[in-house]
Amino acid sequence: MSATMRAVRVRDWGAAPEVEHVPMPRRAEGETLVRVDAAAVGHLDRTVAGGEFRMKPTLPYVGGVEGCGRVVASDDLPEGTRVMLRGAGLGLVRDGTWAQYVVVPTTSLSPLPEGMSPAVGATFFLPLTTAVTALRTVGRLGSWNDGPEPTAARDEVVLVAGAAGAVGSMVAQLALRDGARVLGLVLDREQAQRLPEGVEPLVAADDGEQLSRLAGERPVTLLVDTLGGAGLGERMGWVRAGGRAVAIGYVAGETAPLDLPNWLLLDVALLPVNMIRRNREARALAEQWAPLLVSGQLVLDVQEFDFAEAGRALDLLGTGQLRGRAVLVPPTD
Repeated sequence: MSATMRAVRVRDWGAAPEVEHVPMPRRAEGETLVRVDAAAVGHLDRTVAGGEFRMKPTLPYVGGVEGCGRVVASDDLPEGTRVMLRGAGLGLVRDGTWAQYVVVPTTSLSPLPEGMSPAVGATFFLPLTTAVTALRTVGRLGSWNDGPEPTAARDEVVLVAGAAGAVGSMVAQLALRDGARVLGLVLDREQAQRLPEGVEPLVAADDGEQLSRLAGERPVTLLVDTLGGAGLGERMGWVRAGGRAVAIGYVAGETAPLDLPNWLLLDVALLPVNMIRRNREARALAEQWAPLLVSGQLVLDVQEFDFAEAGRALDLLGTGQLRGRAVLVPPTD
């Protein structure tokens, strides 16, 4: 094995990451050396690389908080075992997954289901577990249950704001599977074409009359909002009295003004999804629900990029132009 490897490193806050040759990582007792098959590029990676996150790695650092790969050397796991890479400070307090090889504490590794592709294996955890939590645990969709069997939600009208994104699409697919009527709010017609079959599109730029009708009729029982920003209050006005609004993102803005008198009049519960607090619960959900991705009952759209395209992947993520999620594919030499 070579003494060096290729990795994508961040040298300056806000600057495009660069592909560099770096020393091969060495594992210690209780650690496992993994050859990376695919490394996710997500919003947390972008926030950290911009220098805006409270937890700042020491520059330069190898990015990447998620990924998947195969065990090369371990005291506990057989060589070749396919594993998910997540947690343990990856991409934060230790070099992350944007590399050909990575060393991680063995206890932080989780097995990947047989038949799952590397691109999906590197990226499915957050969209799937967030969607399940938003609908079932927090949103209490239909006759709620704690397993992957469909629940009776035929009387529910679910509006997914940002339904073309990775998390939004997963929410929409799960709600359809549970029998709900699903409306998908998207930015433009191109995004509308990417919605899962069965989702009724609402195009923010074109469907003003339909959106006005929503405000008047308030048919929505559950709003799952990945957008945030100043429009959150307006979207809550589409939810019937006694309904729920679940907030899981803020790609449209980090602050949402709330007119308290009108909110109280609306009588809509605003509920946050905190997946950091639910990490242990999420790992159990991932194991329970991942087989639906392997079987094709759920679909996650993933774009693949070479290491040299890491900066472009981050830019597309920041402008909302990604189709689903993004992964970096390490060179094989």
